[in-house]
Amino acid sequence: MKNITIKSLTAVALLASLSSCSDFLDQSSPSSLDGKNIFSTYEYAQGTIANIYQEFGEQNYRARAIWYGYNTDIEYYNSSDKADGKADLATYNAGVGNDQMNTSTGTDLWAKIYAAIERANLAIEGLREYADLTNANMKQLLGEALTLRALHYIDLINMWGDVPARLTSLNADNMYSGREDRDVIYKQLIIDLQEAQDLCAWPNEIDATKTVERVNKVFVKGLLARICLQASGYAQRLDGENRLSTDPELSKTRLYPIALQACKDVMEQEGTYVALKSNFEDIFNNNGISGDVINAGSESLFEIGYSNNPARGRIMYTFGIKHTTADNMTTMLQGSQVGPTPTFFFDYSVKDLRRDITCCPFQWTKGVQTLQSFKSWSFGKLRYEWTNRMIPTGNDDGINRQYMRYADIVLMRAELENELNGASAAVPYLTKIRNRAFATSDRATEVTAYVAEAALSKEKMFQAIVDERAYEFAGELIRKADLIRWGMLKSKMDETKNKMKAIVSLTDYDSKHPYSQLSGHAYYKMSAYTWTRNGIETTEKDAKLNLYGLNYGEMDINPEGYTEFSDSKGEASTWIKDNALEDVIDYLYVRDPDKYQYWPIFNVNLNDNPNLSNYEWY
Repeated sequence: MKNITIKSLTAVALLASLSSCSDFLDQSSPSSLDGKNIFSTYEYAQGTIANIYQEFGEQNYRARAIWYGYNTDIEYYNSSDKADGKADLATYNAGVGNDQMNTSTGTDLWAKIYAAIERANLAIEGLREYADLTNANMKQLLGEALTLRALHYIDLINMWGDVPARLTSLNADNMYSGREDRDVIYKQLIIDLQEAQDLCAWPNEIDATKTVERVNKVFVKGLLARICLQASGYAQRLDGENRLSTDPELSKTRLYPIALQACKDVMEQEGTYVALKSNFEDIFNNNGISGDVINAGSESLFEIGYSNNPARGRIMYTFGIKHTTADNMTTMLQGSQVGPTPTFFFDYSVKDLRRDITCCPFQWTKGVQTLQSFKSWSFGKLRYEWTNRMIPTGNDDGINRQYMRYADIVLMRAELENELNGASAAVPYLTKIRNRAFATSDRATEVTAYVAEAALSKEKMFQAIVDERAYEFAGELIRKADLIRWGMLKSKMDETKNKMKAIVSLTDYDSKHPYSQLSGHAYYKMSAYTWTRNGIETTEKDAKLNLYGLNYGEMDINPEGYTEFSDSKGEASTWIKDNALEDVIDYLYVRDPDKYQYWPIFNVNLNDNPNLSNYEWY
C-alpha cells in the first residue's frame, strides 16, 4: 500500500495500535471507545478492518509467507543445495526448530496469521452486532472481514494442513485449541464467502473498492472458486494419506457448480469491472505491479499491499532479476532468489510471448545483462528497471504481492467447464488465454489447432489446462497449491527431474521436448537497451543480451557476430553440460513432497499451546 501517512487507532481494548499502510488507515479517534461507538461509526469501524490488513506488513508475514510456494515442477529456490533453514523450507525438509520460522513468541508467522484472524473475528462480531448493514459501506466492511479471515485460513491450511479453527474471538474455550480437520474450516469459509460476495462492492463501485489493495466483489468470487477447487481436491490428510475429502459437502459434485457460477459472475462483468490486459508484459511492468499501479477494474483482482515509504515487503527482493552491482536502475543488490527450473524455458513454445518475460537466463552486472550458468535462471516478471521509483539499498522494496488476477478466473472456468460440461465447453476459455500469448500470425497453429487437439477428450483438455496454468502463472505462488489439489505434486516434480536428466545429455524427453535439437552451446551479442521510468526513456549502450542457441534448431557452432558463453574463469564453455544440473536434480526436493506437503508446527508454537502437536510423521 502506497505512500501513506500512518496514525494509530484504538478500537476496543483488544485492538492494538495500528502501524498500517493505506489511505483508509489515515484516521483519528478518541483514546477510548466502546464497541457500539466503534462499529456503528463508519470511520472507526473501518479502522478495525485496517487492523486486519496491517498484519500483512509485519516482517514475519511479508518476509516468511512467500516461502510457501516453492519448490515445484517449475519453480526453484536457487540456493536449495545449501544446508540451511531457507533451503529446508523449499525442499520439504523443514524441522520443528527451523531458524527462519522458529522465532520469538508472538512475532512468528503462525502467530501473526492468527493475530490477523483474531482481528477479523472481532470485526465480524462487532459489525454484526452494531453496524447498519443496510448501508453499502458497512456491508463492504463486513464482507472484507469475512474475506480476509478466509484468506488467512487458506494461508494456514496451505502451510500447515489441519490447524486450530478459531472462528470466534478468543475465549477460554478456543484459546488453546488443537488441530481441527481442515474440512470444518473449508465449509465455514465457503459459507462466509458466499455471504461476502453479496456484501462487497464491485471494483470502483464505492470509494473502498477503487484500489486492488482492498477486497472487492470480483476477488471474493475468485477466492470462493479457488477454495472450492482446493477443498474438493487432493491433499495429505490427518492420517497421512494423499486423498480427496470423504465429506459429501466437499465433493466435486457439490462444490464445482458453486465455483463455476462464481467464475461466470466475474466473467459477465468483463469490460465493466474486470479486464484481461491485451499485453502480457503490462501486467508486470511500469503499467502494472512493478509500477505500483493499484487501480481496480483491470486484470489484478487483489494484491497484498506493501508500503514503499518506508519500504515493506520482499517481492522484488526475492523474485526480481538480480542486479549484482549498483546502476541507474537500482542500488538494491538483491533478486533472483527464486527462479524457474532450468527446463521450464524449454516447455514453452518458441513463439509463446510469455516465455521470455517469465524465464530469464541473465542478471545485471555493471549496468549490462550477463548470461548466467545453465542452472541459474531468474523470473523476469518483476524487474527493477520497470519500477517508477528507484529502489534503494536494503531488504524491503515496497512492491505488492499480486494475489489473484483475472486470468486465474478464466482458467479456473476452463477447468470447471471441462469437468462439468466436457472439453468443448472449456475451449473458449483456454483459447482466450492463449490468444494473448501468441502473435496473430501464430494463432492458427498455436491456438486454434492446439486447442482443437486438447478438445478431443476431457483428459487431454485437463492436461492442457495443467500446462497452461504453468505457462501463465509461473513465479506467482500458485503452482504448489494447484499440484497438490490435482494430486500431482511429486509426479510433476519427478517429471521435471527426468527432463533435467534428459536435457543435460541432449536427449529427447518426448516429442514436445526435442532436446537433441539443442547444441548445448549458448552465444550472445550485445545491443542497446532502452528502459522507461516515469515517462523518461534511458538508453544503455551495449547492455542487452541477444541470445543464440536457446531455441530448438539453433545448432550452428560459433554463429557469426556472437560470443560464446564464458565460465567463471572467463573461458568459453559449453552452456549445457552433463553435470550442470546435479545440484538442482538432487535438491528439487529432499524428502518426498507428497509425504511432507506441509511444514511442521514449529517449536515456538508448540510451546505456546499444550494442545498442539505435529503430524506423526514429524
